[in-house]
Amino acid sequence: MNEYSFICPEDINEIRIDRCIADEYDDLSRSYIQKLIKDGLVYVNGRQCKASLKVSSGDLISFTAPDAKIPDILPENIPLDILYEDDDVMVVNKPKGMVVHPAPGHYTGTLVNAVMYHCGSSLSGINGVIRPGIVHRIDRDTTGSILICKNDRAHIDIARQLKEHSVNRVYTALVHGVIKEDEGRIDVPIGRHKTDRKKMAPDRINGRRAVTNYRVKERFDKYTLIECRLETGRTHQIRVHLSSIGHPVVGDEVYSKIKSPFRLQGQTLHAGIIGFIHPSTGEYIEAEAPLPEYFTELIGRLEREQGA
Repeated sequence: MNEYSFICPEDINEIRIDRCIADEYDDLSRSYIQKLIKDGLVYVNGRQCKASLKVSSGDLISFTAPDAKIPDILPENIPLDILYEDDDVMVVNKPKGMVVHPAPGHYTGTLVNAVMYHCGSSLSGINGVIRPGIVHRIDRDTTGSILICKNDRAHIDIARQLKEHSVNRVYTALVHGVIKEDEGRIDVPIGRHKTDRKKMAPDRINGRRAVTNYRVKERFDKYTLIECRLETGRTHQIRVHLSSIGHPVVGDEVYSKIKSPFRLQGQTLHAGIIGFIHPSTGEYIEAEAPLPEYFTELIGRLEREQGA
C-alpha cells in the first residue's frame, strides 16, 4: 500500500472528503476515492471517515492506495537551477515543460525525480511517496520559483503560511489585449470545470475563493505585460482569472480562444518571486527567478515593433 497525507488547503470550508481529495490529486477519480473511503482506507485527523464527511481548512487527511496503481518514483540526475537552499527548504527555478510531480504519463523527468536525486532521503513526506517535498506547485509550462520542503516540520509551517496568505508570490504574464486600468483585483471563486475535469473554471456557487491582484508593467499594441500577486493558490488560478476578464495569457492553449502568433510552448507565465518566513529562523526569505530567455526575447520583439 502507498501512504498519502496532506493538510486540507486554504479556504476549504465544509466540502465532502472525496471532492477535497480529488481536487488535491488530479490523477485520482472521485469514484476511486469513494471506493477507498468505503474500504476504510481514508482518515481525517487520525479517524476513519465516511463518504458523507465534510472537511475544512487545516484538517489532516491521510489515506492508503494499492501498490499496483503507482510505480516506484526514482531519483534522476536532472540538473536543477537552485535559487536558495538550506537544511529545511530550497527554492528551485523550474524550467518550461517540466512537470512538478509524477502523474499518469509522467513518472520520470519530473521536478520530484530531480529533487529526490539532489536531496536523497531529506524531503518532507506529508504529501506521500509521489509528492515528497511538494507544498505547492506550478503548471508544466509555467516557469519559475517553486518552494520545496526538506522535512515535515518545514512543510507544516509553510503550509500554514500558504493557508494564511502570507507567502509572497509574484508572477509575470503577457496577456492578449490592452488592459486600460493600471491595476486591478480579481476576486472570483474557482472550481472544477463541469464537463472537463482537467480544467478549472469560475464557479461562484461551488468554487473556492480565489484572489489575484495585477499591475500593468508595459503596454503594447495588442498585448499587455503585467505583474500578478496571488492571495490564494488555486489550480490554474492566474490563467482562469485573466481569461475570465477577457485577457487570457498569450500561448495558453487551454483557457484562451485566441491563437498566439508566436512560436511558444505553452503560456507566457513566470513565477518570479517567492517570499516566506523561514520555518526555523523566523527570518523573511525571498528568492527571485529571472525571466527565461524566450520571455525576454518576446518582450524585446514587441518593444522593437512598437517603436518601429
